[in-house]
Amino acid sequence: MESQSTGTSHAKVILIGDHSVVYGQPAIAVPLPDLAMTAKLMARQAGQMVITPNYQGPMDEMGEVYEGIRQLITRLLRHFDATNMPFLLEITSTIPLERGMGSSAASAIAIIRAFFNYFDAPLSQTELQQWANIEEAVTHGSPSGLDAATCASDVPVWFIKKETTQTLEMTLEGYLIIADTGVRGQTGLAVSVVREQFDANPTQTNGHISALGKIAENIRDGLKQGDTTAIGQSMTEAHQHLQELGVSHPSLDRLVTAANQAGALGAKLTGGGVGGAMLALADTKEHADNVIHALEQAGAQEVWVQHYTRR
Repeated sequence: MESQSTGTSHAKVILIGDHSVVYGQPAIAVPLPDLAMTAKLMARQAGQMVITPNYQGPMDEMGEVYEGIRQLITRLLRHFDATNMPFLLEITSTIPLERGMGSSAASAIAIIRAFFNYFDAPLSQTELQQWANIEEAVTHGSPSGLDAATCASDVPVWFIKKETTQTLEMTLEGYLIIADTGVRGQTGLAVSVVREQFDANPTQTNGHISALGKIAENIRDGLKQGDTTAIGQSMTEAHQHLQELGVSHPSLDRLVTAANQAGALGAKLTGGGVGGAMLALADTKEHADNVIHALEQAGAQEVWVQHYTRR
């Protein structure tokens, strides 16, 4: 047993598969290693204390928003036969909250790794996902596993609902830019919009969903080949289908247009839509800087950048 240990993880973002994944089409999520989560577990003389960016105090007084984390820690302590062990768990993060970047899954991954490192215990990838599901089930109800898989991975994850979750080869070199519209995303509403579209225009709607599935396959090939141009074009095409499905928003369309006009290889919404965040892809730092400036001029509230280099 160590006197202190550390566990790390990072954010993720859905590159393709927004909404279409609900209907059996593939999705691809990519890691954002520059947006990191760290959990440091330290021994202390008495008490079980937790420090997060928004809470400091005893573990048993954590509020409802932290119930998933509390349940996870309780189960981990029980697993290591250390239910009453005094500790200080300090969590630091640069991952923005409620932006579809997997902050809850990332916190779970970091905490699990910190506990297993503290007790010098081996941890397989399968076990890591099983443990992470404890927190995610409490926080999200019925998690797909995509967030946890990607927050623990250094490479993209290919996901088909109830079928497969596997990592993808990536030789991408470029800059992925994420911008927040400042309008709170409404995933539940967006899901209802697509469902209504299916009821009203099933053939047309199914055509958009199938097209998004094909685009996911094209992006998968682009990631493997490092073809940023093809990926960018596919992103813009995907946004057009998502617009037709009714899940975009004027604030998203404005940022997507601004990014493309500034020289982005492509741009699209990410996540539930009807507000929330968008993505843009650039091939050089100069182009990325131009896109960032254009997004800020168009009203982006916050912008984050992930630089990928060939492996």
